[in-house]
Amino acid sequence: MTRRVWSRGGTVRPGLRVLVVAESFLPQVNGVTNSVRRVLEHLAASGHTATLVAPTGPPTYAGFPVIRARGANLPFYPDFRLGLETRRRLRALMERCRPDVVHIASPATLGYQAARAAGELGIPTVAIYQTDLVGFAERYDVPGGARAAAVLTRRIHGQVDLTLAPSSASIAQLRRLGVPAVRRWARGVDLSAFHPGHRDPGLRRELGGGRPVLVGYVGRLAPEKELELLARISADPRYALVVVGGGPEEERLRSLLGPGARFLGLLHGEDLSRAYASLDVFVHTGRHETFCQAAQEALASGVPVVAPASGGPIDVVTDGVTGLLYRPGDGRALADAVDRLVEDDDLRARMGHAALASVQQRSWHVIGDQLLDHYRSVITARPSRLAG
Repeated sequence: MTRRVWSRGGTVRPGLRVLVVAESFLPQVNGVTNSVRRVLEHLAASGHTATLVAPTGPPTYAGFPVIRARGANLPFYPDFRLGLETRRRLRALMERCRPDVVHIASPATLGYQAARAAGELGIPTVAIYQTDLVGFAERYDVPGGARAAAVLTRRIHGQVDLTLAPSSASIAQLRRLGVPAVRRWARGVDLSAFHPGHRDPGLRRELGGGRPVLVGYVGRLAPEKELELLARISADPRYALVVVGGGPEEERLRSLLGPGARFLGLLHGEDLSRAYASLDVFVHTGRHETFCQAAQEALASGVPVVAPASGGPIDVVTDGVTGLLYRPGDGRALADAVDRLVEDDDLRARMGHAALASVQQRSWHVIGDQLLDHYRSVITARPSRLAG
């Protein structure tokens, strides 16, 4: 029996069947995992049905089954599992699930096979561009990797019905690669979990060690994040540097940044909310972010952001209003931007207020409804041959 759901305007529409294919999922904690979780949660709350295919994950999530795809660990990034499922097995799964649309999250190897399988079966596809594979390959110095990543990106996104990119920089990059049918779909933010009301004076005293200003980073500790730039600010006696997250670079960064940096590891839930809101300045360093969700969560926490003028942060941070953008890869420019905010309490306060105001229309509910509209646009243009 077809499920029906209420939509905006009070009309009733058939519930959708969505097959979500993700290159990464729990227990990995990253931007792809977090956005896939939000998509599944929104589908459940909106009365739709879904199945998730991923290399890792629990048996179910948000009430939907999670099917583990076959895969292998990357030798240079051992805690990331690469999906290596065959097209034949993905076709069989799609024939059983009979989805209205296939949602391919941050496609790489698994997403490529899923896009081909869906195309062979006549199922509409929406791909979410979330990982800059070209920048990733360049940062890890994989021989021939950047060219191969460009070819793979073009092939994957050239065969889906619609690619959703999170920022103007991502859209421009995809168009340079010759990818057709690209639209912008940003990322939402949990306005309850990330809010200035979570600021914790006790945590600030504990982390500050007598220093009144906290400067912090939240995210993966990985080479593509260019966290060595933090060495420019790690020993400044005017403030404490706080690092939240885990990853393969942690040991090197602990040595590089020295005793002036406080490493808190991976944080979740209320601990993460308190950490964000207790900062005075948020710093991001990587130039290859397609969106930079961590910066958006800092803004929602009322914290001004210092980030490179590259990729997603260009759209997320309004330079001079909600934060400061600096020349990518320039540690001195980063330190100068931090200095400006550390030295001016009034400027920090004004930017903090503007930061909170800037995200009020970016809730995950709003963003989730936009995604459903994108699904329906490709289904209307080319209904699935298997649906029904």
